[in-house]
Amino acid sequence: MARRQAETRVAPFGQTSHEANYTFRRRPRCPRVRPPRSSRRSPARCEPSAFRACSGSGRHRPRRCSRRAAMRRVPLTAPRKGSQSDNVRRETKVSRLRAHLTLGYMIELMTIDLIALDLDGTLLNSREEISPRNRAAIRTALENGVRIVLVTGRGADAPIRISRELRLNLPVICCHGALTKDFGANRTLGHVPVTLTYAKPMIEYAERHGLHVAVYSEELFYHLEGSHLHSTDVSGPAWKHVRSFSDVLHTAPTFIRFLGEDSVNAMRREFGDYPLHFKYENWLNFVECAVTSREASKKNALARLCADFQVPAERVLAVGDSRNDVPMLRWAGIGVAMGNALPEVREAVPYVTGTNDEDGVAAAIERFAARGQKKSA
Repeated sequence: MARRQAETRVAPFGQTSHEANYTFRRRPRCPRVRPPRSSRRSPARCEPSAFRACSGSGRHRPRRCSRRAAMRRVPLTAPRKGSQSDNVRRETKVSRLRAHLTLGYMIELMTIDLIALDLDGTLLNSREEISPRNRAAIRTALENGVRIVLVTGRGADAPIRISRELRLNLPVICCHGALTKDFGANRTLGHVPVTLTYAKPMIEYAERHGLHVAVYSEELFYHLEGSHLHSTDVSGPAWKHVRSFSDVLHTAPTFIRFLGEDSVNAMRREFGDYPLHFKYENWLNFVECAVTSREASKKNALARLCADFQVPAERVLAVGDSRNDVPMLRWAGIGVAMGNALPEVREAVPYVTGTNDEDGVAAAIERFAARGQKKSA
């Protein structure tokens, strides 16, 4: 009997099948030959044509040719000899490939109950708008009973406005996870501020040395009168001018923003050893550092919200583009990085979608959260 071999290629997310560098190969099943009646007591042997598929003396060995061993993952090319660094890179690539394959089969059986979306560089395009395709994908997910939450480093005003515009059905997580706000009931569900023990020395130092700093307290941003405005998001009704930060330091601030390279470097030099969380971000040529409590993060806030709604991490789809999104993306059952994210962010998660100008959010929702029928309420 001629040996038969079936191959099934599986391409990674965003690649076609001919670009995949791996395959599944089915090992041929060795046929068992029924011996003649005169030699029933003699052991059955493999036919000569299938002999090479079974190593050994030629006796039929069911364990070697069983269905359990039929599917075996093998590379398309044989391993090559190389230096130790080449071997380490090859092993890392194989490990990521195996993780990708495992997740690829898991998502076929996985149901997404909640979607967590970052705003800047993710849901919003380069013009700070939500594309029609992203809106349509979100609307379809909501109609299918999927919950959607915005998780952003901004203050509360922008995510609340966008959530109402999209008619989302969950509170917003803002301020890098330091604040969770139920905008429907106007109620604060979680608040992890920077204690005055650490916030006051930092803010007073910045004021004395003329550093560009913004303080977020009681859901408003405060900055000194006459200070330089680095971008368009540091203006509007949520921004207030003060003559001195001593007027707003009667309560612990939610988080502190140091704006510009000089301010960030001075803060790092003077207060880098504080037990706080320093979140560094680069926006083209602009550098910013957001200082929060160590317990404040997007991942922790999302985990608490999912626990309140009894949604396990395995049923969460998270999409983001920044360094502060990585813990959240790795915690979620499916974490997707945007195509415009930094290389270190794209390397940290198994899936990468299109850029924020290519409807990357819609592509991720359509791939992972648009399966099955409408859920019952």
